[in-house]
Amino acid sequence: MASTGNKNLYQIDKGILKEDALIIIVKTEWNEHIVDELEAGCLKVFNEYGIRFETIIVPGCVEIPFAIKRHWEKAWETAYLPDAYIALGCVIRGDTPHFDYVCNMVSEGVLQLNLNLQVPTIFGVLTVNNEAQALERIGGSHGHKGEEAAISALKMIG
Repeated sequence: MASTGNKNLYQIDKGILKEDALIIIVKTEWNEHIVDELEAGCLKVFNEYGIRFETIIVPGCVEIPFAIKRHWEKAWETAYLPDAYIALGCVIRGDTPHFDYVCNMVSEGVLQLNLNLQVPTIFGVLTVNNEAQALERIGGSHGHKGEEAAISALKMIG
């Protein structure tokens, strides 16, 4: 069973907080009602701290790393570089191994981004067995993973 999270995470004075930051959210169309709530949690935190943000929408989780890499490359051309990215999605286990492949591809992709880009990519992708578990993670017993992703981004930028 998963823990209910890191209670110290919400103490924003810990970590790095940059004023006038720009954070790019890359979110999926799949499981839109859940992913939109993850995004709403991010925006709540961003509005509280006056953080600029943009949202990019991709079809599914596998496409997230490509979209972030492409955005980063184009940002270099314009010198309008973001301070962090947040990957938002929700993969719900089904009857086939597709769940495992998608989860592996998106997590490996985000890992590679963190190793290769000069800014962090926060993993805000829910990987759950069922929709009830997802709902527990957007304001239920497991907190709000969208808010947690936004706070993690704020703590990682500098």
